[in-house]
Amino acid sequence: MSVEQLKQVEAFSEVIRERRSVRSYDPSYRMTREEIRELLDDAILAPSSSNLQPWRFLVIEQQDLKEKLLPIAHNQQQVVDAAAVIAVLGDVEAYKNADKIYSRAVEAGYMPEDVKNNFVPRLEQMYGGLPKEAARGIALIDGGLISMQLMLAAKARGLDTVPMGGYNAEQFVKEFAVPETYVPVMLIAVGKAAAPGRPTSRLSVDEVTTWNTF
Repeated sequence: MSVEQLKQVEAFSEVIRERRSVRSYDPSYRMTREEIRELLDDAILAPSSSNLQPWRFLVIEQQDLKEKLLPIAHNQQQVVDAAAVIAVLGDVEAYKNADKIYSRAVEAGYMPEDVKNNFVPRLEQMYGGLPKEAARGIALIDGGLISMQLMLAAKARGLDTVPMGGYNAEQFVKEFAVPETYVPVMLIAVGKAAAPGRPTSRLSVDEVTTWNTF
């Protein structure tokens, strides 16, 4: 490994190891929409099934709307104190964007047009024919991938986050007019910590890893 590669690994390792789930935020800290957009720009580079990028974001930054979200999220104080709460959603009909996505790949020189013209219809047929629960499962997996990338991108910028699965998803969908093809994945509070997140113990690699077969 070269010196430059080693530096990159060390920098990335520091981001991973310093990230904590922070539940106490400085309520005076604000993020601009441009700062949030830059954070999401890094997040959307996450991988997804067939590159269909089913993630959608509802960024809740207005204080009155964070107050509205508070009881839906079981009165978790970080909802109102963090600079923003990003609702990560998954579109179960993301395959309908296949032509748009792969046309851009052709324009960028990533794919020959004849390959795209052959691939997209098969993609649309396959994903369009999936049972509802299978499509939902894909959206949740891809939503989890981008959520982790978002939290690491935030930490690299000196920001703090906490993922939240403890909220009333049905009520959230209703109160925030979430489109019916979007499934809630999680809520992520982002901002500046007022108190550091506590360290946590981890199972060792040996405790969670099996080689080749069970």
